[in-house]
Amino acid sequence: MVSAGDFKNGLTIQMDNGIWQIIEFQHVKPGKGAAFVRTKLKNIVSGGVVEKSFRPTEKFDLAHIEKKDYQYLYSDGDLYNFMDNETFEQIALASEDVGDALKFVKENEMVKLCSHAGKVFSIEPPLFVELEITESEPGVKGDTATGATKPAILETGARIMVPLFVNQGDVIKIDTRTGEYLSRV
Repeated sequence: MVSAGDFKNGLTIQMDNGIWQIIEFQHVKPGKGAAFVRTKLKNIVSGGVVEKSFRPTEKFDLAHIEKKDYQYLYSDGDLYNFMDNETFEQIALASEDVGDALKFVKENEMVKLCSHAGKVFSIEPPLFVELEITESEPGVKGDTATGATKPAILETGARIMVPLFVNQGDVIKIDTRTGEYLSRV
């Protein structure tokens, strides 16, 4: 059990017959009246986000979320296949369950599968990945005064914005949380 006064970002609770993850929280102490906790919650099954306020003394059951390392093997049409490297058990997830989580992940890389009661609800790619640029326009000399960027397509098919000095064939480092270019490798 956890009280609303002890909420932290990333905490997962059971509420209203659903599993909710706390995205943001804020303790509010108005000049008049009792204090309350304002939260932004994400339903881990449907992905919907709601804002709710709670009294700090309200209690909720913690939801047990299992995170396990799996190797991303390959995609086969609408199915994405993963393997547990300890037991060599393979599972396939539908493209609706995967979403955009694998847009920066190459085959044979490790990811974390997050599940609750045996149902996978999200995939966490590595925080930083190194990918090769397969398509990019050459940068125009003299356009660098404003820190300009140009579109580039990566080997996984993802499209990101990169600085003008980055060229096709370069290997770059990317933050998978934001999809931003970090550096050349």
